[in-house]
Amino acid sequence: MRRLRFTGVGEKKTRQLAGAVIGCQAFVLFFFALVAWGLDHSRHPDGGGNATTLLWVGIALAVLCLYSSASMRKPLGIPLGWVLQAATLLTAFIVPSMLVVGLIFLALWITALVQGDKMDELTRNFMREYS
Repeated sequence: MRRLRFTGVGEKKTRQLAGAVIGCQAFVLFFFALVAWGLDHSRHPDGGGNATTLLWVGIALAVLCLYSSASMRKPLGIPLGWVLQAATLLTAFIVPSMLVVGLIFLALWITALVQGDKMDELTRNFMREYS
């Protein structure tokens, strides 16, 4: 796990892969917001639940994912991505099936960071050897 990055700015392939993963996660979190809103509405048809709050929190998480995807060139991108992975796992307390989704995206996030770093290193070695 020496290649696993928690802070800093990755090189080109690391940024591309991590940005793609967290960008796709934004869509999933938006749909989570809709599901959480609908479930709360069905549990409290009289309007006594937290449906609106759940909807806005889910949308905020999705927007933060898009921001993190766009800011992979900045030092904030990767740490924000880690925070969003944790937040995605925490959504399982609201919609239990999000645990599976959160674990899948966590695995994709780790894979993107590790394999992106390997790809960047291979590119550096190739350019050094053949240029």
